[in-house]
Amino acid sequence: MTATGPGHATDAEVVDVATLGESMVTFLPTRPGRLADVPSFDRAIGGAESNVACMLAAAGHCVRWISRVGADGFGDHLVEAVGAYGVDVTSVRRDPARPTGVYFRTAGERGTDAHEVAYYRAGSAASAMSAATVDLAAARACRVLHLSGITAALSDDCRDLLRELTQ
Repeated sequence: MTATGPGHATDAEVVDVATLGESMVTFLPTRPGRLADVPSFDRAIGGAESNVACMLAAAGHCVRWISRVGADGFGDHLVEAVGAYGVDVTSVRRDPARPTGVYFRTAGERGTDAHEVAYYRAGSAASAMSAATVDLAAARACRVLHLSGITAALSDDCRDLLRELTQ
């Protein structure tokens, strides 16, 4: 998918910021309460790297998001939603064998014991990121590369990828 807008760049172009990491489809309750009691959820996007990419693009920066998502409807949603901010999503790879990660969280205050989060990301497409499965040239063609420790915790391959990129 190709994003358009003022911050769009092609794969070969240097961007202001490249972010690399997992994004997931987030399900937010339509009302407060325990996850077990909530009758319906609204869908959104979540993930530190894509959140940073979206906000920087909205502020006018040229930004690229690099990741892997499943070749599924949730992957379609993430790529389209992040791209709609003007983020270059051409370096997001689609994995036909692994799903896009999802998570559910309560609507309550995050700092309390009542806050619940349920992650379904084990075996996700992003957990299979490695130097062989992401576009390293796109990750290096930037002024700033934004990474987080979350990516390194997803798998040994993800950790090795971050080591490769930070050497």
